[in-house]
Amino acid sequence: MGYSYPFSYDWSTQEIIDVIKFFTAVETAYERGMKREELMEIYRRFKEIVPSKSEENRLYAEFEKESGYSSYAVIKQVKEAKNGDWIHIGPSGRNAVGKRTN
Repeated sequence: MGYSYPFSYDWSTQEIIDVIKFFTAVETAYERGMKREELMEIYRRFKEIVPSKSEENRLYAEFEKESGYSSYAVIKQVKEAKNGDWIHIGPSGRNAVGKRTN
């Protein structure tokens, strides 16, 4: 990882940690995959900190520019998946949703 995470100086230390946790979860969804429920819980906390859709989109764009990872694609899959599903975007950008077999 050779990039920085977007955040606001207006946030508390805990809020910054929780937003970074969200973006780290996006990375994990791309690189290894993650359980839908865990991603949804982290996303809900992110939305408590960033309730504005325009600010959310700005942070997504900033993060994607830095990392190449689309937070939007991950959250779209999370919202479409069922409980128990494993979310994995993969290096090619291909989406894979389903039960983890290993």
